[in-house]
Amino acid sequence: MLCGNVSIGIASSNGKRWIHSAGVAKDKWVEAEQDDFLESMAEADEAVISHMNGKMMYLNVMNRLSVDCDCFATPSEPDMHDIGVLSSFDPVALDQACVDLIHVVPDGASVTERIATRHGEHTLEYAEELGLGSRAYRLTVLE
Repeated sequence: MLCGNVSIGIASSNGKRWIHSAGVAKDKWVEAEQDDFLESMAEADEAVISHMNGKMMYLNVMNRLSVDCDCFATPSEPDMHDIGVLSSFDPVALDQACVDLIHVVPDGASVTERIATRHGEHTLEYAEELGLGSRAYRLTVLE
């Protein structure tokens, strides 16, 4: 979602290593503690959003969701149905809405478990603390 798309998705190879290592290494792969990594992603988001002067719109396409990161060479096949497309000017609200939808769909258990075991919502908590947006939102459904 946002954090992966804006921070990891935009980063160079060295930037990806910097984010994954929570600011320890650019030239080699170093795994940081999970919460440090999640906060590092939020901080990278903050840098991109700041660079863009906040003039961004965010779009999440919730289809073919897998428990694995798309950076894996052979990610697990999706085991839940497509949810749809969500957009917002608030990246934190957008990702929170996406996570909340995953939690309530009947076939979202594997992704919900993955989020919980990786403490995934911490990125949203920290992004909100950084002032990147709010976890509160109002969902408007368009047909």
